[in-house]
Amino acid sequence: MATLSGQDVARRLEKLRGWALDGNAIRKQYTFPGFPEAIAFVNRLAPEAERADHHPDILVNYRRVTLTYSTHSEGGLTAKDFAGAEVADRLAAEAHI
Repeated sequence: MATLSGQDVARRLEKLRGWALDGNAIRKQYTFPGFPEAIAFVNRLAPEAERADHHPDILVNYRRVTLTYSTHSEGGLTAKDFAGAEVADRLAAEAHI
């Protein structure tokens, strides 16, 4: 899978709420009511990431979950990263955060 151009990345980021470019990755932090809800979100995301065979870096700090997507094998951002971000946003919306 080819990496996206800077223009493509900028266009795709405009369509995502709260995601930011961080070097060769995109990152977003979600805040949940508490630790159990944060872990529940990660547990809902895990099978989706496994199905897509594309896994974000996940950092859990109490009630905050930070996701970072980058296609390491390609050395940058690909369509898979933005698809993963969309899935994460959908799951967070379903959790009503």
